[in-house]
Amino acid sequence: MLKFYFHPSPNPAKVALYLEEAGLPYELVPVDVRKGEQHSPAYLAINPNGKTPALQDGDATVFDSNAILLYLAVKTGKFLPRNQPEIRAQMYSWLMFIATGVGPFSGQAVHFRHFAPEPKAYAQQRYDFEAARHWRIINAHLATRTWMVGEEYTIVDMALWAWARAVPMVLGNDAWAELPHVQRFLDMVSARPAAVRAEALADAHKFKTEMDQAAMDAMYPHTRQAV
Repeated sequence: MLKFYFHPSPNPAKVALYLEEAGLPYELVPVDVRKGEQHSPAYLAINPNGKTPALQDGDATVFDSNAILLYLAVKTGKFLPRNQPEIRAQMYSWLMFIATGVGPFSGQAVHFRHFAPEPKAYAQQRYDFEAARHWRIINAHLATRTWMVGEEYTIVDMALWAWARAVPMVLGNDAWAELPHVQRFLDMVSARPAAVRAEALADAHKFKTEMDQAAMDAMYPHTRQAV
């Protein structure tokens, strides 16, 4: 059975959605990042990057959420778009756009908006700008289509859904006024039964919610000297 190392944050959420959509049996293994469990030797042996999620499939171990999506989609044949070069090219392009742009810039925007010590004005402006720029590109793309790739519900939509849930925390509570097509997309995916089940995984374990100094040290160890 698949072992899924999970924390209720955007990158694990996209894998949770895939597992639920595909109906794959799996064992949920909580990794409480605010307690620093991602830095344990046992977990680093699975994911040397010390991030969540990770997936074990027998002798195969996959880390990085987008790599996991591709691995599962190729293995099962589920939620891949049509095998046509022009369609698969869109899939790879948008999946990597989310992996290398939307996710990292959104994550850094959250850090500098909510958690970073002062001074941070320049960094916050930089990451707010780039996060908003990436989300506007997504919004414009969704203005003329239902799904991200080829009018098919695919792993790209799952990757996007996970981060779209965090838009207010990334850009502020008024962000939806500028991203109506992203909000429509989010509402549509969130209404799917598999998404409801994926969201419920946050309650499968009593994860630490306090962002105290210990959590800051675990999640942002570079700030220890600055705080």
